[in-house]
Amino acid sequence: MTTNTRTSAPAKQTSKASIADGLRFGRFPITNVKPVVEGGKFPAKALPGEGIVVSAQSFREGHDQLGVSAVLLDPTGKERQRVRLQPPPGDRGKGTDLWEGMLTPDATGNWSFVIEAWHDRYGTWHHNAEVKVEAGIDVELMLDEGAALLSQAAEESFRNSADRNTLRAAVVGLSDTSKSAEERLAAGFGADVVEIVGREPIRELVTVSERFPILVERDLAGRGAWYEFFPRSEGAVRNHETGAWTSGNFQTAAKRLEAVADMGFDVIYMPPIHPIGVQHRKGPNNTLIAGPNDPGSPWAIGAKEGGHDAIHPDLGTFEDFDAFVARATELGLEVALDLALQAAPDHPWVTSHPEWFTTRVDGSIAYAENPPKKYQDIYPLNFDNDPEGLSKEILRIVQLWVSHGVKIFRVDNPHTKPVWFWEWLIAKVNKKNPEVVFLAEAFTRPAMMHALGRAGFQQSYTYFTWRNTKKELEEYFQEVSHVSPAYFRPNFFVNTPDILTEYLQYGGPAAFKIRAALAATASPLWGVYAGFELYEHVARPGAEEYIDNEKFEYKARDWDAAAASGRTLAPYLTRLNEIRKAHPALGDLQNLTLHHSTDDATIVYSKHKTLPDGTKDTLIVVVNVDPHSTRESTVSLDLAALQLDPDDLTPNGGFRVDDLISGETWEWGEYNYVRLDAHVEPAHILNIRR
Repeated sequence: MTTNTRTSAPAKQTSKASIADGLRFGRFPITNVKPVVEGGKFPAKALPGEGIVVSAQSFREGHDQLGVSAVLLDPTGKERQRVRLQPPPGDRGKGTDLWEGMLTPDATGNWSFVIEAWHDRYGTWHHNAEVKVEAGIDVELMLDEGAALLSQAAEESFRNSADRNTLRAAVVGLSDTSKSAEERLAAGFGADVVEIVGREPIRELVTVSERFPILVERDLAGRGAWYEFFPRSEGAVRNHETGAWTSGNFQTAAKRLEAVADMGFDVIYMPPIHPIGVQHRKGPNNTLIAGPNDPGSPWAIGAKEGGHDAIHPDLGTFEDFDAFVARATELGLEVALDLALQAAPDHPWVTSHPEWFTTRVDGSIAYAENPPKKYQDIYPLNFDNDPEGLSKEILRIVQLWVSHGVKIFRVDNPHTKPVWFWEWLIAKVNKKNPEVVFLAEAFTRPAMMHALGRAGFQQSYTYFTWRNTKKELEEYFQEVSHVSPAYFRPNFFVNTPDILTEYLQYGGPAAFKIRAALAATASPLWGVYAGFELYEHVARPGAEEYIDNEKFEYKARDWDAAAASGRTLAPYLTRLNEIRKAHPALGDLQNLTLHHSTDDATIVYSKHKTLPDGTKDTLIVVVNVDPHSTRESTVSLDLAALQLDPDDLTPNGGFRVDDLISGETWEWGEYNYVRLDAHVEPAHILNIRR
């Protein structure tokens, strides 16, 4: 649809038939718009203040100039931002007809955007006049057309008086026959004129795309540092004579919260806190038989004390839980609770709602399997027998925990449940409580992980855990930053109770630093599981998980002794989180640019953000991903991505960078020598001094 006004609203329909009725193309084609998810069926994801890359292909017949803009509309439909799109630097002159720019919503809600394509009258005249006047063709005609064009623009009501006066002065210059054609043309080509029509173009034949949705969610939906711990281990005490343990509880676990907050984390995540089944309970290291003092896996939910709406008696009461949440809030932490939709054989649902499970031909209920692996302590849910009843029960449970202050849920294995269910549940919860965030723990096929994001999951675990080489990391960073951000927000957890990679098992302390530096700077979301800061790295033989795994037993860690001996990564994690909070560039996902290095183990990337006040924040991250050696490299920077201003440059034409880890300062340029010793400091996090 077309309109000649500046508004982004389509022209009003009339009852009179038009040759345009039913056509899919407007005056100028607008295609391949991004970010658009499934043709607009799902909204693209965004955060307040986040730069969202918007692009489209648009073109026209003939040789006249085309202008393309993106218009951001707030939840009321009011225009909030208008950005003129430009060909991406790498596409200029290649004939791709691709246009790109950035929009930045500033509040939560259901936003939207449109693309506008229009005849650029000034650009067309400028091009034609430049060529013809120099060639002596239609000189007076071109000057007269320019004067008429700018005279008309000077009368447009939306322009301010200063701009109008500037345009009128240009008209006088173009019309002054006492001067040469070149001097007259210069009046119409003046920098002040170009600035005005660049800011407020002279447009006609405006084509407006359909409106595409953007869901802007709160900061912790897409920014934040997570810390995972088992509350039963914090404060757990072992009787060394009998070997029996006394479980930690919410009161003892609350004492650990201050240390977590001091490290700069934003979210404290706890595995399931519900009663644990007794039947087929797993013992230490996933053995099939548990002893009388073995606590079992928290993910085997349900016992005579209750199910998903109950608290394990060893941890305390709902009053204790509320006090724990209150203390976390006092320290600036939000509590994330595990939502594991499965049941132990002891769960009350097994007897009250057997239809919510799968019954085998012999009458037994099917337990969880991933052949040849068997999980006899867990019954999966079946959503096909009573989808409405089961779904409503889970909604009730989520709303119960929301009423107790839980606004974040880490969802266990969501890919083993129907995607439609998550679309329904998240929509139901977010309609009443839009602040509630769901994290998908879905280490599975990309199509399923991406579908869960489309269905509403605000963030997801990722393959980052297993991307360790420079090549693997570059490919994955490019994907999550520039291919899938509209529907997939990556949370870069460095480890989990289930995952202890070989890289951490054998890489020594350097590997822990490297993984933390990468996770904390490459994604706005990252997380660690307790023990990472103590370099815990011993695996159960033949498995990629910790020996004496905390999933099946208590683990008492002596945090104070580790700090006293200096064998703790806590100061490094603290510094990383300080850097994240001080540098807004690290809070955006789509602003990562990869740079070149000559070494196959040295990865280089930058993150840039221009703030509303014009301040520029730019970090360059250089990491040696080989934890065993010192690597040397020449780093080649894409200077355009750094958006350097003349005032940023030194007399030598370089720029100053401050290493936010070591405190050192260097002068850098396009090419830079780097030497990183993995056993000293494996990473540079460089701030460009503006």
